[in-house]
Amino acid sequence: MASSFLCFTLLFITLCTADGYVNYCLFRCLFNSTELKDIQYIYSWYYNKVEFARFDSNVGKYVGYTEFGVRNAERWNNDPDVLSRRRAQKEIFCHHNTGIWYRNVLLKSVKPSVRLHSTTPSGGHHPAILVCSIYDFYPKQVKVSWLRGGQEITSDITSTDEMANGNWLYQIHSHLEYTPRSGEKISCVVEHASLKEPLITDWDPSMPESERNKLAIGASGLILGLILSLAGSIYYKRKARGRILVPTN
Repeated sequence: MASSFLCFTLLFITLCTADGYVNYCLFRCLFNSTELKDIQYIYSWYYNKVEFARFDSNVGKYVGYTEFGVRNAERWNNDPDVLSRRRAQKEIFCHHNTGIWYRNVLLKSVKPSVRLHSTTPSGGHHPAILVCSIYDFYPKQVKVSWLRGGQEITSDITSTDEMANGNWLYQIHSHLEYTPRSGEKISCVVEHASLKEPLITDWDPSMPESERNKLAIGASGLILGLILSLAGSIYYKRKARGRILVPTN
């Protein structure tokens, strides 16, 4: 699994209420592991939504983006105390908080549930589609693949993006167009941070659930019809026996 990615951001805003102008600084930590070398510290200055200067730990100094920003970046870069304090923030602030976020957020995970079913395509080159639906997993990153006879399938596959459920959990759906063959084994493979090993779900080629439901409903209707027909027949025969025949002249 690809490592998790998180942007940790703190925002400080200073307002000049007299004229309505806004000046603020924003600093953030970008990381994909708890290793110091994998952390990037960025400190940006904005004026009226325009970034005019930035310190980037990957660059090691301030860079200006406007005339005003270039002048200030040069002034800050020529001050050893300012520059050393800014460089130290990568370890003092980012490295410390990265460990906290990994322990309390990124290491938390929820195992997915998988449902594999078939459907009939409206078009395409194959007569059937298998849908592998993965529900209620966290974190967002997940890998879905298909196997036929133990070999990975690389064509006729489409997948949705990971979709948020609104409760911190996600779902994704992968579609495989295929032509059924007797005796073949098709499987959906899910890899996720919550799983120690890939979750493999084999396709059961027996009658789909929707067809089984239709058959069950039809059978129930037939049985009910037979029962009503039998009850009606018994009632008619009993009523016929109780009739009194009156002779006519």
